[in-house]
Amino acid sequence: PSARPPAQSPAAKPATRSRPATPPRPSRTTTAPSGPACQGAVVRTVDLTTDELALVPSLCLGAGAVLRIENIGPGQVTTDAPDLVDQNYEAGIVEIRFLRPGTVVVTIPQGDRAYDVPVVVR
Repeated sequence: PSARPPAQSPAAKPATRSRPATPPRPSRTTTAPSGPACQGAVVRTVDLTTDELALVPSLCLGAGAVLRIENIGPGQVTTDAPDLVDQNYEAGIVEIRFLRPGTVVVTIPQGDRAYDVPVVVR
């Protein structure tokens, strides 16, 4: 006598459901730079005692971002688009909040020279 299990008929197999194939999701495309090129609504600090303005590139920031310039006197920092920014000075710090998309040139003196830092606001 053999101890073989009885053979199962094909109808005894459990039914399996197959899912319909889902198409791959399309990737988003955007015209605004992303990653390190455009930083979003952040606070970017420039300390004039340690940072060399000649090495500060143009910036890309999101609306709502703040450019904080430390160790500077009152009335020294200017912008070419005052309708796009809210600028405040207190205790050696200038804070420029970018309100709307556009391009703003921020002029900052350092030593005997004034540096223009273009800021693209997205």
